[in-house]
Amino acid sequence: MLEKLHDIETKYEALSAEVCEPEVISDRARYTAAMRELRQLEPVVAKYREYRAACEGMDAAKSLEDEAAGDRELRELAREELEQCRAQSEQALEELKILLLPRDPNDERNVIVEIRGGAGGEEAALFAAALFRMYSMYGETKGFKTELLYANETELGGYKEISFLISGDGAFSRFKFESGVHRVQRVPETESQGRIHTSTVTVAVLPEAEEVDVEINPADLEIDTFRASGAGGQHINKTDSAIRITHVPTGTVVECDDERSQHKNKEKAMKLLRSRLLQDEREKQEAAIAGERRAQVGTGDRSERIRTYNYPQNRLSDHRIGLTLYRLDAILNGELDEVIDALITADTAEKLRGNG
Repeated sequence: MLEKLHDIETKYEALSAEVCEPEVISDRARYTAAMRELRQLEPVVAKYREYRAACEGMDAAKSLEDEAAGDRELRELAREELEQCRAQSEQALEELKILLLPRDPNDERNVIVEIRGGAGGEEAALFAAALFRMYSMYGETKGFKTELLYANETELGGYKEISFLISGDGAFSRFKFESGVHRVQRVPETESQGRIHTSTVTVAVLPEAEEVDVEINPADLEIDTFRASGAGGQHINKTDSAIRITHVPTGTVVECDDERSQHKNKEKAMKLLRSRLLQDEREKQEAAIAGERRAQVGTGDRSERIRTYNYPQNRLSDHRIGLTLYRLDAILNGELDEVIDALITADTAEKLRGNG
């Protein structure tokens, strides 16, 4: 492990020098890739240096203890220093084990989130809108940008389906455990008897694919234009600017109608198509690896019920990790960190068990 850490530090120093070279700075793709790798290595190198400093402190304290054989007070101080440095080195070593766990290569990517109303009709569509609002507000607290790709709105302001891009460093790492079935229990506004209804929506989370990840042959695409439809708002396009793209070999269909420009809608639809095809490829690869341990917090399967939002009790329950919080109102206003941090911690603990 220490040899590996030494190699990582050497690589970090080489990359630090590389990003200052004029030919690297002028090559945008190379510079961006080097900076991304530097950012990933930085916390490991910082913790490794902290560990080494603690070890050096232990050596110095041991030397002082040996030299102070006849000075009881100085020997006590040296022992205290030794214990403090030993605790710091052990703590740093534990943190390094976590930092050295295999990283999800998609963690730093932007993310495409797709929400679809499931069982419950209009009530499910309204909850889909509540989840879109929650994710957008959470993204804002993280400094991420939310961009609408496609929305099929209902008369009451809900969504039968909505797709959006959340961009920012580490966006996928914060949203990747949201895939699955989200269940809501609440009294609909239209319910006169005050009965609680249960509805569901499905959430799919895809890392945004870059052009180099997925090669798409233009001959495999069927592109249709149509007039955007909606729930009667004034923003409905009066021209055929909405785009529907069908990837013939896989039958994958994507739509985008958010922009007034046909060109911009096509650009966004291609982003969505690339990400869907990349996700399908990942799922096939994972299914092909027989007996591979799956993360305890869930497979990301869209059919797996992961969470319940109970409005009357102001309760959120994440069924994968047994987490229950009685602050649903705050969570729906974007305060998701406690939930997401708990999921990341559970996933890390499972990976450490797997490595052990």
